[in-house]
Amino acid sequence: MTSSMDIENAHTSGVYPKRPLTIVRGEGAYLFDDAGNRYIDCVGGQGAANMGHAHPAIVAAIREQAGILMSCPEIFYNDKRAALLDKLTALAGLRRAYLCNSGTEAVEAALKFAKLATGRKEIIATRRGFHGRTMGALSATWEPKYREPFQPLVPNYTHIAYNDLAAADAAITDQTAAIIVEPVQGEGGVHPAQADYLRGLQKLCRERGAMFILDEIQTGFGRTGKLFAYQHYGLEPDLMPVAKSIAGGLPFGACLIGDRVGELQPMTHGATFGGNPLMCAAAIAALDVLVNEDLAGRAAALGGWMLERLADLPTDKVREVRGLGLIIGIELRSKVTPVLKALQEQGVLALPAGATVLRLLPPLVISQQDLELVAQAIEKVLSAAPELA
Repeated sequence: MTSSMDIENAHTSGVYPKRPLTIVRGEGAYLFDDAGNRYIDCVGGQGAANMGHAHPAIVAAIREQAGILMSCPEIFYNDKRAALLDKLTALAGLRRAYLCNSGTEAVEAALKFAKLATGRKEIIATRRGFHGRTMGALSATWEPKYREPFQPLVPNYTHIAYNDLAAADAAITDQTAAIIVEPVQGEGGVHPAQADYLRGLQKLCRERGAMFILDEIQTGFGRTGKLFAYQHYGLEPDLMPVAKSIAGGLPFGACLIGDRVGELQPMTHGATFGGNPLMCAAAIAALDVLVNEDLAGRAAALGGWMLERLADLPTDKVREVRGLGLIIGIELRSKVTPVLKALQEQGVLALPAGATVLRLLPPLVISQQDLELVAQAIEKVLSAAPELA
């Protein structure tokens, strides 16, 4: 019998590095392979599983809406879309939203809206930042291995140092349409921004007529211990791309729009599947779960506990542990890939964030007991591998 791995290897595009593991089921903070083995999930759908896998309320909403109406383009009004927009904008604190299908699409929308609002062409992004892989979002992304095969990219993009307000002060001019920044750099190594830095960026944008784009694709929906990371700092972003967990694991995204953007004219942007009723129903259920189960509060409490728990990892193996809520990075003194493989053997699935950072993005429904098992597995793997020193 041909295995799922064999079939995928025969037909896949080849652009994804695959681990030799076939996942067939999820439940809460657990994933199960085709042999029935259970794993504690610290990949979390790369941030798309904040509400856990197969949450009953989200599953029920998807099933119900699938039997009513799945597709309805935004040339028509729709009851589920209206309900989602009302709920999402209230939670996010921005009045309007453009609905789309993914995080990179949400970033593309933010970049386009910033240019429309300002009449300017220049975009400033940060070193180590990651904003997506389509051409505009990729132009804002820093990592050369993602960018170089596709050059020339979109012109008029500049990258400056992260957490360096003086660099931003020097870079933002009367030609700057926007600066785009993550409150926590996820792919770039789990680097949280300093509060004064983010507030200073917003102030500079206000003073110089630029849009302040806060990329909350990975940090949104409770991940950092607030509903959105900007709420830690009292910010008022002009444009805020969100995605990942917005629909409880289904592909969906949005660009939240502040009042400084002004009115956007019809036909300046669009998406066939954006705001479709099926995804809106899933997102409504996911946002209800987020609020009713206080997942942001769980992330704050459990993330703080986990950071303290990992603080005593051996310094000959670990340079630093950092994070905010339940986005946690462990910077190793060696390559992360052997550690990821060893953790999988211990029943823990985790992510890299660059070549040397172990990233933990567990579902926010995870228990403290399971986080303790994750911590023990990390300790065991590091202590049992002298070559990692």
